[in-house]
Amino acid sequence: MSISVKNISKKYGDQLALDNISLEISKGEIAGLIGPNGAGKSTLMKIITGFLPPSSGEVSVSGMNVVENSLKIRKLIGYLPEHNPLYPEMYIREYLLYVAGLYRLSNKGSARVSQIIEQTGLKGELKKKIGALSKGYRQRVGLAQALVHDPEVLILDEPTSGLDPNQIVEIRELIRESGKEKTIILSTHIMQEVEAICSRVLIINKGIIVADNTSDTLTSGINAGFQTILVEFDNEVAEEKIQSLDRVDRVLNLKDNNWLIQTGQDHDLRGDIFEFAVREGLKVLSLQKQEKSLEEVFRLLTE
Repeated sequence: MSISVKNISKKYGDQLALDNISLEISKGEIAGLIGPNGAGKSTLMKIITGFLPPSSGEVSVSGMNVVENSLKIRKLIGYLPEHNPLYPEMYIREYLLYVAGLYRLSNKGSARVSQIIEQTGLKGELKKKIGALSKGYRQRVGLAQALVHDPEVLILDEPTSGLDPNQIVEIRELIRESGKEKTIILSTHIMQEVEAICSRVLIINKGIIVADNTSDTLTSGINAGFQTILVEFDNEVAEEKIQSLDRVDRVLNLKDNNWLIQTGQDHDLRGDIFEFAVREGLKVLSLQKQEKSLEEVFRLLTE
């Protein structure tokens, strides 16, 4: 395993920020870490990077204990923190060469910096100092410094913060491509980002991992056992008639001839609704099965 977390707890005085967390993330996985503010996301990422020591438990990266091999492990990790620390008085290439020097890339540094500038879309901004860049481009510089030494593990805290929609698509694609060869932990509040990029979702709440699975599995699991149908008929129909259908638990008229129909049983109502429409001389103009989204699953698990 690239990242192994075993029974990690972290206390700040009397406050328990992480409570006996265990997880393993393999090479080639992109794990989305989501949770409310104050849930422990940043604390967990800082412990994995070696920035913070755990109060108890053990973390290893590429088989090495983080506490015992702190310097070696930091060479293997690329980290983009939520508040992106940069040197505003430096030019982009100057700054990235400086970071490459910190990682002792020596002769390979210049070629690697040119490659990462191309990958992160910074080429057109090279004549500007970092302080003159927009927030979106400063975020790109932060991602570039996290990638410049070609790390085995990439930890990204809100990586697309401040980017416009086109930039978000480009950075997501870069992260997705990087994830084929690296282990990535990505913290975000954007559920669409998790669904678009991540092969796995970790939901943390009050210092505890409350869910760990793929996005599809989480949403299908929470949707099991009930069903919501939105249907539009071409004509009026009495609510009592719809309510009389077998297995229907709730009927709600949304607008005009649009209805919400729910069942608490594990049964597909769509066939019953079509047969009902035929019997009543109605046409079905639209029929849609509603599923709970990852955002709704998140709210259910963290409220």
